[in-house]
Amino acid sequence: MDDLNQLHRPTEATSTPVGPDPRQVAGTADLLLVDDDGPLRRSLARALERRGFVVHAAESLAQGRELLAAKRFGFAVLDMRLEDGHAMSFISELQERSPGVRAAIVTGYANIASAVAAVKQGAVDYLAKPVDGDEIADALLHTRDGLPPPPEAPMSPDRVRWEHIQRVFEQCGRNVSETARRLNMHRRTLQRILNKRAPRE
Repeated sequence: MDDLNQLHRPTEATSTPVGPDPRQVAGTADLLLVDDDGPLRRSLARALERRGFVVHAAESLAQGRELLAAKRFGFAVLDMRLEDGHAMSFISELQERSPGVRAAIVTGYANIASAVAAVKQGAVDYLAKPVDGDEIADALLHTRDGLPPPPEAPMSPDRVRWEHIQRVFEQCGRNVSETARRLNMHRRTLQRILNKRAPRE
């Protein structure tokens, strides 16, 4: 486990940033990175530094809160599920202490329903692992004036359909009959789809 002081030590890029300058987007380059996967956290920190961010890393929400109490952040990258909590519950605290912060959620448990919830909470994007620093930087730095770059491996139409059905199923309280009615599908057809694994991306 990283030493706490090392976790909290901000690092700055030593070379010319690649792409847009974070300071021009948010007024500051300070970025809060919270992820309990040590190797991934360090890898993302290095990649984000190359894009011009000043990275303040933490391995838990508790450490993230310590950093948040001492500094205003322009950006944040949060792992969805951490040992001491859930990123969704942290976004409101982040926005209260750092108004206008641009936050991205990264997760190994991606689905459309969670992505919608994250955006409603105020995240600018929701990215499925494995993810690299450039993908995160592009998500954080794009503005309403343009669209972010297209994903390298977008979901297949079958996967999009499956995700939509799963979302409606959850919204209907996992009631098969009600879900089938709302989707205008035969109940048995829906049951077969729900019993299958998610299609490959």
